Amino acid sequence: MIRNLAQGIRVFTSNAFLVDGETTALVDAGANFDVVPKIREFTDSLDAVYLTHTHPDHIGNVDAVRDAFDVQTWGYDTGNLAVDKRIDDGERIQIGDDVYEAVHTPGHKDDHLCFFSRGAGVCFAGDLVFANGGFGRTDLPEGDRGALVESIDRLHEIVGDDLTELHTGHGPSVTTRPKDDIDLAAKAARTR
Repeated sequence: MIRNLAQGIRVFTSNAFLVDGETTALVDAGANFDVVPKIREFTDSLDAVYLTHTHPDHIGNVDAVRDAFDVQTWGYDTGNLAVDKRIDDGERIQIGDDVYEAVHTPGHKDDHLCFFSRGAGVCFAGDLVFANGGFGRTDLPEGDRGALVESIDRLHEIVGDDLTELHTGHGPSVTTRPKDDIDLAAKAARTR
């Protein structure tokens, strides 16, 4: 089961997804709210924290989660103190009961990753794309519109017709024709 622990929180934070199963994992830790009691509502242990990228709104709670659950964090940039272990492009990781491929998708931030499980039809897209054709900002340090467009195109190609759920870094998840939202984001990123 995938639960957004930041749902209903009224502060600036990213979504923080708790995924139960063979490997109980948190995808992004959020910020500016106490995520630890939210995790404890569903589990007493975490096996891993996977970070889509290291912007403060996605990693602000990392230290609290590490302390509470004695867990390591995984991401692309081990030069960032929030990342304990590196995940390379194309590497496979276990999240819940499913195997996900890490897809390096720079453009919003150089260390951005998406996680896609073909078997489950699920993608954690971080801040690459959002519902209704939204896409990640490129006006922050390391932002690059051309790279973002290439990353959206790459994700679109990788997910193919197997995508059934798109869990984004902000806003609602998309569970109805999520590939359409990636299509819209690809078009919008080229024109805005």
